[in-house]
Amino acid sequence: MLEIQLQPGLEAGTDEAGRGCLAGPVTAAAVILPETVNLPLLNDSKKLTERQRFLLRPLIEEQALAYAITFVSPEEIDQINILNASIKAMHLALEQLALTPEHIVVDGNRFKPFKNIPHQCIIKGDGKFQNIAAASILAKTYRDDYMRELSKTFPQYGWKQNKGYPTKNHRNAIVIHGKTKHHRNSFQLLPKQAELPFPKP
Repeated sequence: MLEIQLQPGLEAGTDEAGRGCLAGPVTAAAVILPETVNLPLLNDSKKLTERQRFLLRPLIEEQALAYAITFVSPEEIDQINILNASIKAMHLALEQLALTPEHIVVDGNRFKPFKNIPHQCIIKGDGKFQNIAAASILAKTYRDDYMRELSKTFPQYGWKQNKGYPTKNHRNAIVIHGKTKHHRNSFQLLPKQAELPFPKP
């Protein structure tokens, strides 16, 4: 059974999706849940099927006291690195909440203080706390939607299926078609032995 609160009062859970991708934005969500929710399937988004995540999304949005989703672009990821971009995305999501939390719980072990609000980093927190799990589901599903939409313009990269992660098919497509403006130049897009000069996007 997942927990909700570490501290009394309004607590926001935050998480990101897309940190390990070769293409597309990093996406973050922040969620404040009430003390009692009816979300029986709620768990770490990675432990749920795609169908379960999309079934849960409207239920989370309906029951949350406040939630927000934000994106940080590949260009900014290249400028400030993926860790800083992930933290920035979470800060932006917290900034956009309709309510100001009194405490923040963060999935993982790295974070920067936000507005002097107390925070706690929790390794594998998306499998332990409902507000982090809810944030992980929102971040994952909204990013998946973004990559599916992007795939309509760039179908050769298989983003509808791989969502920008470094699958064999995605990397083969980069070898054949080159990179796009949506790829992260600061990431190693291809193994060293497969690197080829990229044509212009």
